[in-house]
Amino acid sequence: MTKLDETLTMLKDLTDAKGIPGNEKEVREVFEKYIGPYADEMTTDNLGSSIAKKIGNETGPKIMIAGHLDEVGFMVTRIDDNGFIYFQTVGGWWNQVMLAQRVTIMGSNGDVTGVIGSKPPHVLPAEARKKPYEIKDMFIDIGATSKVEAKEFGVKPGDSIVPYFEFTPLKNEKLLLAKAWDNRIGLAIAIEVLKQLKGVNHPNVVYGVGDVQEEVGLRGAKTAAYKIQPDIGFGVDVGIAGDTPGISAHEADSKLGKGPQIVLYDASMVSHKGLRDLVVQTADEHNIPYQFATIAGGGTDSGSIHLVGNGVPSLSITVATRYIHSHAGILHRDDFENTVKLIVEVIKKLDAETVKKLILA
Repeated sequence: MTKLDETLTMLKDLTDAKGIPGNEKEVREVFEKYIGPYADEMTTDNLGSSIAKKIGNETGPKIMIAGHLDEVGFMVTRIDDNGFIYFQTVGGWWNQVMLAQRVTIMGSNGDVTGVIGSKPPHVLPAEARKKPYEIKDMFIDIGATSKVEAKEFGVKPGDSIVPYFEFTPLKNEKLLLAKAWDNRIGLAIAIEVLKQLKGVNHPNVVYGVGDVQEEVGLRGAKTAAYKIQPDIGFGVDVGIAGDTPGISAHEADSKLGKGPQIVLYDASMVSHKGLRDLVVQTADEHNIPYQFATIAGGGTDSGSIHLVGNGVPSLSITVATRYIHSHAGILHRDDFENTVKLIVEVIKKLDAETVKKLILA
């Protein structure tokens, strides 16, 4: 096992934590533990998003860096007479990545381990075996023999169900394997940006935000941004990696280790041109590698932030990640570190005059 340094320990704590949309408390506590020492003030909104305020110039522009606390998971909907658990997906899942995967149910008596099951293929007709198994026909086996026993285990409808996977650096130690990179890496970016701004003069007020319920409609970013009323918004999240077999360059051309992704367009927002140009210029000045990305079929917190108040120039900066919305994703540590470096350098430039010019750029 790789010896974990301070950064890897933080990443492990964040990814191992459990929190689906609507039940992010455990993740929020980890986020606040790490970001709190670098904040001048900690607050929350009424949905449970956590807001860390770091003051450079109290009268300067307000800069929001938002990562979301929640991960895709499931919720218990019913328990049958034999103690099997039926569930609803919370966030987007592809049914082909789910069967036989281990999960943790956050029950009232503590965590309960289970596995996602189905009819065995041996009893299915030949035609059915060729088709992906439907989520509605899946269940979770927790080893209970009855509904009564399942309830004795502390499992009830409404309980959160979280994928189980332990944080693991791969043999190439720059590559990190974990659940919930979407979007614990965004939280880590917000934490590390505030850390690197400690004792540094910056002409603005920076808000590092861990927001709730992104995976079900970018909800917490909306309420957090309404509370902050930022002048500039950054959504920090995962993006699609295109460096595995079968993906063509026109589908996704980003590669792990080649720098943060600057998102030009996604289904929730056209990125702000002036802010995008400033970020690209800053990356070039500091020799920070970067990639451009478009995401036709998804959105990030920027999609909510940019519509708050009378509009917030916003940009999504993402970390290319393999196998998102599954039990285990892979990303590259250098991409995390370069994303932090890029955002820190941009923040140093965002004084009132620069922000004013950006708006109509």
